[in-house]
Amino acid sequence: MGTIRLQNLHKSFDDVTILKDINLDIKDGEFVVFVGPSGCGKSTLLRQISGLDKPSSGNIVIDEKDVTEISAAERGLAMVFQSYALYPHMSVRQNLAFGLENKKMPKAEIDRRIADVAQMLEIEPLLKRRPGQLSGGQRQRVAIGRAIVREPTAFLLDEPLSNLDAELRVSMRAELVALHDRLKSTMIYVTHDQVEAMTMADRIVVMRDGEIIQVATPMELFDQPVNLFVAKFIGAPNMNFLNLAQAAAILAGQQPPVGTVTVGIRPQHLAIADSGLQVTAKIVESLGTETVLHSELDSSTKVLVTFPCHLQIQKGEQLTLNANISDMHFFNAEGLRLEPSIAYLKEQAS
Repeated sequence: MGTIRLQNLHKSFDDVTILKDINLDIKDGEFVVFVGPSGCGKSTLLRQISGLDKPSSGNIVIDEKDVTEISAAERGLAMVFQSYALYPHMSVRQNLAFGLENKKMPKAEIDRRIADVAQMLEIEPLLKRRPGQLSGGQRQRVAIGRAIVREPTAFLLDEPLSNLDAELRVSMRAELVALHDRLKSTMIYVTHDQVEAMTMADRIVVMRDGEIIQVATPMELFDQPVNLFVAKFIGAPNMNFLNLAQAAAILAGQQPPVGTVTVGIRPQHLAIADSGLQVTAKIVESLGTETVLHSELDSSTKVLVTFPCHLQIQKGEQLTLNANISDMHFFNAEGLRLEPSIAYLKEQAS
């Protein structure tokens, strides 16, 4: 089992509130990612779950047992940090065995677990080496392996890939997802990188200023952001935002839902058309399989467009863009999502 429930969790330091009324249920075997800008409280929340820090109020329940006052060592969790935190004077095998030996586990069981993990993570040739003889990716595998040998109730990972280069991060991302599929264990992963969140998570917890803003699957967040903040944060390149006057050309006579103040359009949903929004090409990024256009509607309004192909667009070229109303997002004066009905969208599109 690996269910985790957070109930009315609150954390403050003196007069500064870090976490505000956090309520969240994490299912057994789920891969959940906490994401948000720096300082939003995601790492602090992970520390509350791990037991490295105590909440000011509220409860943490693991497998139906209240562990709020229980020490980190007794919660049955394993944590992987941003820094590898390996013992430099020990071999890889000794690093893997250290925590198990402290628990007085029989040597035969320790050897079995190390052998299984070494094979799973493909670090068998590294067992006699010390951390200083390993690459960054190899050290991260060892740090993850040290967590796996404990066979914990859940894994807590605090930005474990942030020290790796871009190419290695992509491969390690895939390895972590494959590892989760094999282990079927609960994993909670903290990152500020929304691309990591979108590619790894079963569900994403979007945080801002110590609060949970939305909890949903990656595609639910992409298709139905609950407010402007989530719409801006999720998706790469970022969503375009236009006021009603600017969006009028794209709407082409169709009426937005009552109360609309801001219209959001993702770069992937804009296309070149005979009529629509007039923009000027400023920067063209040709990436081979796609083209990213940075354009301007006017001096203060930038419009991003992603084309799923290679296009010859010249700087300064005038383009006309259009989009389907069913792909647009509408927000009211408070920045909250307006949810037009399917019947409304069909009527407007006809």
